[in-house]
Amino acid sequence: MPQSMESHLHNMARFVRDGVLIPFLGAGVNACGQRLGEFRVGERMPSGGELARHLATTCGYEGTHAEDLARVSQYLATTEGDASLYRELHKVFDIDVPPTDLHHLLAMLPRLAREHLAPTYPMIITTNYDDALERAFDMAGEPYDTVIYQSHGHDRGKLSHRDPTGHVEVVRVPNRYDAISLAERSVILKIHGAVQRSPGYTNDSYVITEDHYIEYLTQTDVKKLIPVHLANSIRESHFLFLGYSLRDWNLRVILHRLWGDQSLDHMSWSVQLEPDDVETKFWARRNVEILSCDLHEYVVGLRTALGLDLEAAS
Repeated sequence: MPQSMESHLHNMARFVRDGVLIPFLGAGVNACGQRLGEFRVGERMPSGGELARHLATTCGYEGTHAEDLARVSQYLATTEGDASLYRELHKVFDIDVPPTDLHHLLAMLPRLAREHLAPTYPMIITTNYDDALERAFDMAGEPYDTVIYQSHGHDRGKLSHRDPTGHVEVVRVPNRYDAISLAERSVILKIHGAVQRSPGYTNDSYVITEDHYIEYLTQTDVKKLIPVHLANSIRESHFLFLGYSLRDWNLRVILHRLWGDQSLDHMSWSVQLEPDDVETKFWARRNVEILSCDLHEYVVGLRTALGLDLEAAS
């Protein structure tokens, strides 16, 4: 790797050991190190575009932009109802497929935190609906808290907290909620909902249609929903965006809600292969440096910088 990348990876490893780096995961992480081709349910988790095409084929969507997940999901929900959309999503995500090398790498970070006496365990933020990351943590024997956005039902617009015992509690007063501590264990924050492995799809939560995003953007102030201890960590950390591009609706909404038009307080990075000029300028406005690199190659480099043996985890 070029010296500039080596220097970057050295710094990322240092931030991990100091407990000041938050990985921010998009759907592209599901393609990390995977043999790509036609997506088939049960073989692996899909990227955003693959999920859109799968839903379009399932419901007979014949409009333009069949790779636009928000649009195709909106069509399915409008023509067949939210229940039909949730059923189809549950079929895709309620399946045990192997976590990627990136998931396994992230699941090894808590061990590093203990070994280096970091002040906090890692927090990982994701917009993905699957539980591949959670299963990687389970395989590594690492406990974690899961915090999930609720998109429907009585607790719509709030976050729910599931601890390692399976106990679930709604976060009703975020600035007083103290049942989560990064000093004790890792946290996986799922800000666009998630599949639930209980029988059926009714407990699932998804921010995925155009209507969902409009409501999320106009009525939900995400930063006010996050428990106080996690919010403090977000303010004091660098971010590493993995599996995103400017074309992703969800990331643009997140950045708008969390940071508005302000730059991040800390320098952050986004791994994107061959970004265009618009993407570069978009990220630069938010104090985010783009690293033009294949995601799997980046994971291999970061693993080496951290001194980790990925074979042991997977």
